[in-house]
Amino acid sequence: MTQPPAHTPSIFTQIRAMYPQLSAKEQQIADYMFEHPGDIIHHSITELADLCECAEATIFRLCRRLGFRGYQAFKIALASEVVPPKQSIHQEIDLEGEGDLLVLSERIFAANQETLRDTQQIMSRDTLQKAVDALVQANRIEFYGSGGSAAIAQDAYHKFMRTGIPCQHHSDAHYQVMAASMLKAGDVVVAISHSGATKDVIEAVKVAKEAGATIIAITGYGKSPLSKLADVCLFTVSRETQFRTEALSSRLAQLSIIDLFYVAVSLKREEQTTQNIKKIREAISFKRL
Repeated sequence: MTQPPAHTPSIFTQIRAMYPQLSAKEQQIADYMFEHPGDIIHHSITELADLCECAEATIFRLCRRLGFRGYQAFKIALASEVVPPKQSIHQEIDLEGEGDLLVLSERIFAANQETLRDTQQIMSRDTLQKAVDALVQANRIEFYGSGGSAAIAQDAYHKFMRTGIPCQHHSDAHYQVMAASMLKAGDVVVAISHSGATKDVIEAVKVAKEAGATIIAITGYGKSPLSKLADVCLFTVSRETQFRTEALSSRLAQLSIIDLFYVAVSLKREEQTTQNIKKIREAISFKRL
């Protein structure tokens, strides 16, 4: 376990020091943290609230009392105390065999394969059908993502332009909200967030939902603000912790879900998609030597 600098009290030391001044509900949260220190970094604020039988606002208030801007900042700080530094790079790294690139490659590939397999196994036919039907019938599709998820949103746009359905992706938070405000019933937003708690994406989704758009979420398995807002949720399952700011193996699951959406929608719009693919191939042929 990595120890914080000597001049900085650990998070648990701070909690113990202020424990008598905490409310009964805050003490209940603190007790859970003491008993399950390694589990906290895997839980969203919604999941922790359910486990502690308290309001999310109570958890947020406790985090603020500890000097953090919010729950996510608290988890990142806590992870630095309870997770070995190398595992902040990737969850499969440990001391044994870490210098052997073949061993490392086996662990990384195995983690990615596990994520894809587990994600596929929890998929519901009804949920998939509902998502595909919404996309096929959409007047317009917007893809929203922030940070690493922005690249997934861009990839989705790159694929879906072939279907002939008007679509766009926005990685800029202001553009997302602006575009969301212009949507209406019959439009669809595909929101991508590993944590399901990315503020910029949540804000854009709220605006889109108020405008009447259907929300499809691709997010990590479990309760989150995004999953609560979505009309349809497709979940990815990975061992990545939610304290990590970048998604690794879960990114591959997100891409696979986008591929699944694209192929399913294209089969429903086969003639138009085929024509568009031909046009695009002809256009980009001039870009090649």
